Amino acid sequence: MAGIVVVFDFDKTIIECDSDNWVVDELCATDLFNQLLPTMPWNSLMDRMMKELRSQGKTIEDTVEVLKRTPIHPRVVPAIKAAHALGCDLRILSDANLFFIETILKHLGLEEYFSEINTNPSYVDEEGSLRISPYCDFTNSPHGCSLCPPNMCKSVIIERIQTSVSTEGKKRLIYLGDGSGDYCPSLKLKEGDFVMPRKNFPLFDLIYKNPLLIKAGIHEWTDGEELEQILLNLINSISIEENAQFISADCKLQTISVEALPQALPVQQ
Repeated sequence: MAGIVVVFDFDKTIIECDSDNWVVDELCATDLFNQLLPTMPWNSLMDRMMKELRSQGKTIEDTVEVLKRTPIHPRVVPAIKAAHALGCDLRILSDANLFFIETILKHLGLEEYFSEINTNPSYVDEEGSLRISPYCDFTNSPHGCSLCPPNMCKSVIIERIQTSVSTEGKKRLIYLGDGSGDYCPSLKLKEGDFVMPRKNFPLFDLIYKNPLLIKAGIHEWTDGEELEQILLNLINSISIEENAQFISADCKLQTISVEALPQALPVQQ
């Protein structure tokens, strides 16, 4: 399975909710969030909200405890562990933030299963407030993609992953996501790759407006149970296909080598 890279979105894909909304709601800041939402980009708003929560006496430990309660389907963790055990290279590509993702993965015992997390940077400052920065500096270096939010174009990251894995001899990508931000990277997937959109979520709706724009195979899922079943079936199907190609190529080489041998000379009596 060394040739398979599985890229997961995080919110509403690995976990069952939007991690930003979950933290804001659980820390009783929904009204302020909704009030500020029309005034600034989402990523900037979350940075502002974490400062506001700190000023109200909420600590980083409070945030951690909320993140530990994040809902997740019971079959998602086994699916991730099984894909990893089968030799897949697992990565995360998310518009959440590093602190939220790493805290949840650590709580679930999954922090060692992913080789890479691509998301918005975050850190705890000297005042104990979580600071969240955009993945892309949209003020000085905008990514220029009209399909994506200003702080992150996921297709830029997917193209970088595609380039890096091709040099490592890896061939196939499986991409799992749910949101409109997952549509742009899905357009970059190649024939032989697979995209797994969550059914009746924005990515699914965008893909099925014109599925011919997607070169990858499309396999929708509804919940963690289907995610596990479809993901592992795809991994096994790719494995069978690659093993068949290897056996075919090996047999061909053996045939060529036999035919290339000189004919035996008759023994003189």
